[in-house]
Amino acid sequence: MKKGNISIFVPHLGCPCHCSFCNQNTITGRQEQPTAQDVENTVAAALKRRDYEYEIAFFGGSFTAIDRDYMTLLLKTAYRYVENGSVNGIRISTRPDCIDSDVLDLLKKYGVTSIELGAQSMDDEVLDANLRGHTAQDVVNASRLIKSYGFELGLQMMTGLYKDTDEKAIETARKIIELEPATVRIYPTVVLKGTYLAKLYDDKMYKPQTVDDAAALCTVLLPMFENAGIKIIRLGLHSSEDIKKNMVAGAFHDSFGEIVKSRFMLNKILNLPPDDYEIFVNSKSLSKAKGNQKRNVYFLMEKGYNVKFTVDNTVDIDDIRIVKRG
Repeated sequence: MKKGNISIFVPHLGCPCHCSFCNQNTITGRQEQPTAQDVENTVAAALKRRDYEYEIAFFGGSFTAIDRDYMTLLLKTAYRYVENGSVNGIRISTRPDCIDSDVLDLLKKYGVTSIELGAQSMDDEVLDANLRGHTAQDVVNASRLIKSYGFELGLQMMTGLYKDTDEKAIETARKIIELEPATVRIYPTVVLKGTYLAKLYDDKMYKPQTVDDAAALCTVLLPMFENAGIKIIRLGLHSSEDIKKNMVAGAFHDSFGEIVKSRFMLNKILNLPPDDYEIFVNSKSLSKAKGNQKRNVYFLMEKGYNVKFTVDNTVDIDDIRIVKRG
């Protein structure tokens, strides 16, 4: 059975800082704060689909920094569905500097199973330049404390932030791997109207990543996490009309994850000298291996490669096996 999140967004509420990239109302597509009734309605609607195993997920802000009574009300409402077996648990996202033993005791009491931290970067210069209000050491401390309580740890990183570089992003990935999270999300930076990054961009002080820039970097990051046994549960922001309407610049694409995986497979072929090859690929990844509108195929032809794609479902999804022909 498929696993899914019943997502409930809590935009901006509780955030102690206004980060350079952040416009949560745009990212989540809602302005209002959810009520207990909103939680019930959202969960009830999702549970009509019987082919999923669900977690309730409080995303969008700094959940553990919101008013404690309000946070407890939301948790109590969600926990009823954990108690009756309708959902498997509760997932929350928050900031690393909003984690301590008291809040973890409360989260454990009300059925929270997974905690995701917005690390964004493990470089203090990048964190400071983007007004994050915490340090890399805060990420380390919070991650260790979360794991000591038995929660599943997820970490979120961003690429292309102000003052960031590919080298710093790769080092951030290495430091995240050292913390051994169960999951990671990678979000290339999108510049939204009304943010500090938008001002820096307008003032020509900041050059955002393009989709191609971010995809090329993510082809390096992807195998780093996979080889460490860390599951990447998201590449790029979820598509929404609000983001498209408010985007000024940056690395946003509706199918960013597909682009990265396609680029990753292409690079594996390009690591070999031009020749005749048979490329074995899972049926679920064939279109990605060939590229959007067969762009990978045509690019390889231009570079002197003669390739034949063959479906083989023993090959892992999003991977390829290459055999020289002749």
